[in-house]
Amino acid sequence: MPASPVPGSVMAGEIAAQPEGLARILTEGLDPIRAVAAEIRARDPRFVLFTGRGTSDNAGLYARYLTEVLLGLPAGLTSMSTTTAYRARQRLADCLVVTVSQSGGSPDLIASARQARADGALTLAVTNNADSVLARESDLHLDVLAGPELALPATKTYTAELLTLFLLVDHLRGGTGEAARALPEAARAILDRHAEIEASAERYRFADRLVVTARGYGYPTAREAALKIMETSYIGAQAFSGADLMHGPLAIVDRAWPVLAVAPDGAGGQALRPVLDRLRERGADLYVIGSAESVAEYGRGFVLPTGQAEEVSPILEILPLQLLAREVALGRGCDPDAPRALAKVTETR
Repeated sequence: MPASPVPGSVMAGEIAAQPEGLARILTEGLDPIRAVAAEIRARDPRFVLFTGRGTSDNAGLYARYLTEVLLGLPAGLTSMSTTTAYRARQRLADCLVVTVSQSGGSPDLIASARQARADGALTLAVTNNADSVLARESDLHLDVLAGPELALPATKTYTAELLTLFLLVDHLRGGTGEAARALPEAARAILDRHAEIEASAERYRFADRLVVTARGYGYPTAREAALKIMETSYIGAQAFSGADLMHGPLAIVDRAWPVLAVAPDGAGGQALRPVLDRLRERGADLYVIGSAESVAEYGRGFVLPTGQAEEVSPILEILPLQLLAREVALGRGCDPDAPRALAKVTETR
């Protein structure tokens, strides 16, 4: 994609489109989700595997947490090279394999889904392209209804994937999606606070490295935030589960290391608090995205709206971090609409 006439304007428009996109899924998307959930329940899978690359891999990780916590089913993330490079076969009868992809066009995703189906799995594609090869090669398909995404960094497709996957899991457990009803308005309220993020972004303009951390449902948010910062600003951002951070990588953190922490209300945010205490002891430059309590205790950050169930919080947590990635990129003289060396459809094999 060529540089945009106004750097960052396309990404800004797609970030701003997310409340409308979430509302669209909650209206137009519910019937297809119910139908797919009914077909999956009829097959009664014993295990669920999620497949994706980049942003969609982070969405799959979120769905893995949902599956294990809300459905009580074991779940995992696939290693596509076992199929594409090693030509391995697996016994996938009674398994559900969910492939998440914005474009539905990456060869390794298509090959992996095709092989999973041949190996006995029930396959589901979750894409932003109903006409994609991946959608055609899978038993079932869900369109995330995000509309064309032109900026290279994925923003609106990510939250659309998250909401679609949440609604699918919720319907599989007999829910109605009620926990997601208020998300469009909550997303608008967050995006209306753009000025708060703009003021914070200046702090990271000259950073060459940072850490993003979270626990539980927030961990996919940390990974997605690090990815957005790396691809738009070229900063060496590393994402760690708070637990993994304590097992060694904590040694790299000092006063020169900015740390972004995702600590919303709920079990994941509470589990992260001992990690935040250790980071504060080490003098880390902490910025917390989360509850008012966490932000107040650790000094700086962005307070998320209250009243959201923890399992849908990641759909909101990522929004201020998308804004932050864009503002930091612009502050460093980069065009976040068209990061160097990237293409919208990445054809890994």
